[in-house]
Amino acid sequence: MAKKILTEQDIVNAAREGKQVLFADRNTIVTPSARDKARALNIRLTDQAETTSQPRPETPPAVYATSSIPSTNVGSKLIVIGSDHGGFQTKEMVKRYLAELGYKTLDVGTNSEEACDYPDYAYAVARIVAKGEAWRGIMIDATGVASSIVCNKVPGVRAAACFNEFVAQSSREHNDANVLTLGAKVLGAEVIKSIIKIWLETWFGGGRHKKRVDKITDVEKKFTK
Repeated sequence: MAKKILTEQDIVNAAREGKQVLFADRNTIVTPSARDKARALNIRLTDQAETTSQPRPETPPAVYATSSIPSTNVGSKLIVIGSDHGGFQTKEMVKRYLAELGYKTLDVGTNSEEACDYPDYAYAVARIVAKGEAWRGIMIDATGVASSIVCNKVPGVRAAACFNEFVAQSSREHNDANVLTLGAKVLGAEVIKSIIKIWLETWFGGGRHKKRVDKITDVEKKFTK
């Protein structure tokens, strides 16, 4: 059974709906920031359905829907990953973590902590994603911002520099981001892992969001004629 992810934004949404108790059983991953937000908003997380005001649902509540994993073969999905020298050690950690999650990776470098130029590797990641040779891309430098600028110069790429779980979820659900950029010097290992997991497991919302993403593509086309 696929795990469900309860994020900080899910807690905020629940608070807006007036909920005081959320059901989170052993099949629910509650992120650290979600627990902190729940405490701040006085929302109780429980694995006992009978303590809530409603009967235990047959399926998980809708609040988890955007982060759930559809029945797809994770192992068949290739993620291209790159970094500059400042992100090298983090890249190596991320590769191991992606393997634990069951993903295949294509490492385009760099291969050491020797000084190099981030545009070379950011372009390599973005180009492979744009050509459809990888499902998604991850690029790591000191802050994530520099690489996102490079990646977004490549037509067909929507790169997002994410620094917390909510931004990661929103970049996927609202913007259909296909490249994730991360800052090795500003984010800890556990935060990076949480961002990556949510970013990979959140699916594009479509609907009104598709109309807006289409407008992004229209802007891009004006400069690629």
